[in-house]
Amino acid sequence: MTSAQPLDPTHMKRNTLSRRSFLASSLAAAGASGASGILRAADETTEAALPPAREYYELTLYHLRRGPKQKIFDAFMRQAAIPALNRAGIGPVGVFNVMTGPDNPTAYVLLPLKSPDGILAAQHRILADPDFQTAGNEFLAASPDSPGFVRAESSFMIAFEGMPKLEIPAATEGNKPRIFELRTYESHGRRANIKKIEMFNNWEIALFRRTGLAPVFFGETLVGQRLPNLTYMLTFENMAAHDANWATFASDPEWKKLSSMPGYTDPEIVSNISNVFLRPAPYSQI
Repeated sequence: MTSAQPLDPTHMKRNTLSRRSFLASSLAAAGASGASGILRAADETTEAALPPAREYYELTLYHLRRGPKQKIFDAFMRQAAIPALNRAGIGPVGVFNVMTGPDNPTAYVLLPLKSPDGILAAQHRILADPDFQTAGNEFLAASPDSPGFVRAESSFMIAFEGMPKLEIPAATEGNKPRIFELRTYESHGRRANIKKIEMFNNWEIALFRRTGLAPVFFGETLVGQRLPNLTYMLTFENMAAHDANWATFASDPEWKKLSSMPGYTDPEIVSNISNVFLRPAPYSQI
């Protein structure tokens, strides 16, 4: 089985027009007066049959320097970048700091997008936003010998069919305590990567939810490092809840059966797993 490709709108439109023509000619022959109502019903049936639109995600790692530049980065994100992104139609914006993981200090910024070109359109709007330029001037005008960050690395993903949209944790409201685990599964080849995505879509996401693991997003990496891979994020109240929920999942009979199915075992389809523990910035919208 291969992963589903985004639907071709031209093909969909052609099918819809063909169906309209067939219905219209049939009804005209019968002299039916209710043709328009039936045609509307046909289109509504088509729309209802379409799967939910899948989001896209840009995940950027900003490698920072210890010291005052960290505060300048936070001020830029809080006062300039997030408001401008929201005005450009992008949100919620997640900003996370590393609890446990490599290259600390590093800030992770997660942007959910409605289309692949969403970030490009947003960048044009943001760069023309005078409020963004004013609020972010200290960061934007940093000199070469004192940059706002050391470097940035981005990956671009499409949401899984089994979880087509990002889910904001309930604890985000009121900025309640919460932590996040960001996990990346690499595969030795594209077929193996597709198998692991299939495993999540068909069974594992539902099993996560049933055993208390709360997902934020699942993404198939289209552009990035260490390809092919997939990345997902889970949220927990604290590390004690993290350990308890993962223990429940690992001991679940359905998981034990699923993880031993031929074609779906880790040695066959997963070559490496890496994870990072994150805390949300106080102004994060996720």
